[in-house]
Amino acid sequence: MRGPQRPPFYNPSAGTSEQAASAALPHGRRFAAIADLPSRYRRKMRFIIDNVALIAVALVSGGFLVWPLLRARAGGPSLGTLAATQLMNTREVQIVDVRAATEFGAGSLPNAKNLPLPEVAKRAGELRKDRPVLVVCDLGRRASLAAVKLRSAGISEVYILAGGLQAWRAAGLPVAK
Repeated sequence: MRGPQRPPFYNPSAGTSEQAASAALPHGRRFAAIADLPSRYRRKMRFIIDNVALIAVALVSGGFLVWPLLRARAGGPSLGTLAATQLMNTREVQIVDVRAATEFGAGSLPNAKNLPLPEVAKRAGELRKDRPVLVVCDLGRRASLAAVKLRSAGISEVYILAGGLQAWRAAGLPVAK
C-alpha cells in the first residue's frame, strides 16, 4: 500500500515546503505557504486552488452574459414600439432604415429614409442635426452601430428602435413598401 499522495514538486530532502519554495525566491523574500495560513483561510485557498478552472469558466460565462448589455448601451438609448410611436406623433422625427436597399424595398416604417449601414458615415450630412433620429434595422444590431456613427457625425439626439422592424411588425404597426 502506498503512502499519502504528495504533489509532484514535493522534495522531502528540501525540508519544509516553505524552505523548498524560498530556495527559488530571491534572498530575503519570505514565501507564505498555504500551511502557514489560519485554518479558515486555508480552506478558502484550497477551494480556490482546487476549483480554479471552474471559477475561470464562471467568470468568462458571466462576461459573455454582460457583454450584450454593454454593447447595447454603446449604441445609445433605445425605444420600444410604443415610445417610438409617441415620439413620432409628438415631434418631427427623421426615421433612418440602415438595412440594405433590397431589405428596405420589402417594407419599412412609414416615411423612413434608407441609408445602408456602410454609407451612414458618408451620408449623415443628409440628415438635419436639430431633429431627433430614429434608427431602424431588422433586429436592432445594425441600428446600434449606425447610431454610434450618427452621433460621431454631430447628431445628438439618436434613438434605436428596440427589436427593429420585427418588433414593429409584431406590434401590428403599419409598414410602408
